[in-house]
Amino acid sequence: MTSIFKDEKVYTEKVEEASSDEGSREVSNWQKVEYVSPDERRLVKKLDRRILPIMCLLYLFAYLDRTNLGNARLQGLPQDILGGDPTGKLFDWVNSAFFFSYILCQVPATIIMKLFNPRIWMGCVAIGWSICSILMSTGFSFAGIMICRIGLGVFEAGFSPSIPIYFSLFYTKAELGLRLAHWFGFAAVAGAFGGLIAFGIQQADLPGPLHDHNWRLLFIVEGLPAFVLGIVTIFLLPARPESTRFFKDGPERDLAIKRANRGTTADIGYVIKKEHIKLALTDWKVYIGGVIYFGLNVALVSISAFLPTIIQANAQLLTVPPYACAAIVLTITAWMSDRLQSRGIACAISSAVAGIGYILLLTVPDKVGIRYLGVFFITSGTYTHIGVTIAWFAHNLGSETKKSAGLPMFMAIGQCGSVLGSHIFPSTEGPRYIKGFGVSCAVQFLASLCAAALSIHFRHENKRRDRVYGRVDPNEKVDTRELADKAENFRYIP
Repeated sequence: MTSIFKDEKVYTEKVEEASSDEGSREVSNWQKVEYVSPDERRLVKKLDRRILPIMCLLYLFAYLDRTNLGNARLQGLPQDILGGDPTGKLFDWVNSAFFFSYILCQVPATIIMKLFNPRIWMGCVAIGWSICSILMSTGFSFAGIMICRIGLGVFEAGFSPSIPIYFSLFYTKAELGLRLAHWFGFAAVAGAFGGLIAFGIQQADLPGPLHDHNWRLLFIVEGLPAFVLGIVTIFLLPARPESTRFFKDGPERDLAIKRANRGTTADIGYVIKKEHIKLALTDWKVYIGGVIYFGLNVALVSISAFLPTIIQANAQLLTVPPYACAAIVLTITAWMSDRLQSRGIACAISSAVAGIGYILLLTVPDKVGIRYLGVFFITSGTYTHIGVTIAWFAHNLGSETKKSAGLPMFMAIGQCGSVLGSHIFPSTEGPRYIKGFGVSCAVQFLASLCAAALSIHFRHENKRRDRVYGRVDPNEKVDTRELADKAENFRYIP
């Protein structure tokens, strides 16, 4: 793929020159506190104002569209098109159909994304999943709604795994965790917002063909905004720092390029490095990340799809507070992990908290208040761990191409947990759901142990490289173009 630059040599010289600037003052042998100039502060605020609203709203709508089945189930979808579904198995398959295509398409979609202008790519996949969601309102059979769910997975596979890579083009490792927390926090906002929308639609007395079929309107109302925002994205989302018109040529663009090369080496143009794809697919850390993500997604999808059923009375309103709490806890934890430049311990603690929540659901079946508290533990722990883990791997894989292969790979492995989570809460086992809660509890503690072990490994590896190669400035440019995170001056965030 040819570069978008007329003169790559000039661009490369600018990158080298910008990367050599002093941007930090030494505080200890381990850390440097980065000096942020007024110009850089203004640039970050400019980025936040443009990127975060678009990306957060897109994820809100994406998550609404993939998880609205739980509310549609309470509004009569199984009775209308699944023949009543007394065992709940047909609904389980409809719910998990999304994840089959989502898993298969994540890696190729995220790699191919690097060859396209980000604003065009993001806008088109949003329009695609919006159309699939709206078409679900027209489903009159099991096969019809399955096809729509599969299409939804294909388009969303090109969105979520691409976001950490896109954010890393504009934000430094000291900023990335909080921004990804804002973005992923909208999954929790979607859980709360979706409950409110569903409650309002359920109360509506709809005329004509929608009468007694409120779930059809639910798919339309929650699917249409992504179509509109997809068009907005095509025109307003910034492209790569070196090419977007969002930056003024001169000092502003040079500063953005310098930031993209802080702690790593940014790719030039829309390129894919095949050798880094192999590095990602053979890196054992990616597969440990997959185990972590697997455990988290078992809980995530089961809570998203079955929380209204688990809570039962006034279900759609009672789902709102746990999701709101999760968004707050995620934001605070991500901010702290950015400040400390340490993510693994926060991840381990978060999953342990979620595991305790499942223990409460298993051991206190008759006390509604304690069970409801357990739900707060589960949502806060699960969403926090996922949000921080994405930021963790977004830095630790080194190069852009390795991220483009490694991030969707561990996410794809993790989404297999989503398929499992869709099948461990059959209607016949309610309201105790011992199997579902037990499996979810076990994999949460497994995720906690893996996160702790990975954090220990990263700390040990950083110390080893310091002994062998000497200590480094964590904000200096590291040439990751050949070896990615194996470069001798690269240091992991533990």
